[in-house]
Amino acid sequence: MRDQQQENALVEAVKAVLEGLVAAWGRNDAEAYGALFTEDASYISYLGTVYQGRRDIVESHRALFATFLKGTRLADEVLDIRFHGPHLAVVNGRGDTYKGRRPSRLSKVQTYTLVRDTDGQWRVAAFQNTRRKPVMEKISFTLAPGTAPMAWRRPRVSS
Repeated sequence: MRDQQQENALVEAVKAVLEGLVAAWGRNDAEAYGALFTEDASYISYLGTVYQGRRDIVESHRALFATFLKGTRLADEVLDIRFHGPHLAVVNGRGDTYKGRRPSRLSKVQTYTLVRDTDGQWRVAAFQNTRRKPVMEKISFTLAPGTAPMAWRRPRVSS
């Protein structure tokens, strides 16, 4: 069992990887971005494209940073970090790419699976990016309330 100090250190180490991804993206640095993934990582874009391995992730981002995503920044918001043993973390969050001002609402839901690699560093082993469709969510939750997540169904407390 970990004490609070150990838990905080693990959380900070995992957040540092995510901050590294944001920083590398901001520089449009595909090599630095890819270095934060394991050699055999999987990366699923919001379009559903599956990239296998660090080299695939680096090369695809090199092309994206030179074209569609040139000059963009990455916004990231961590919703939850859970540890499954000392070498595995699952992070749920929201994210988006942008130019100019950071969007107030991030349009993608993301899941990162991080592992402590053989060199002791935390790296992303798997990434899934899903574009959120709030209108479809609302329709679904209204027509079939049982499809709404428990957190959404709880009464909201106004401040």
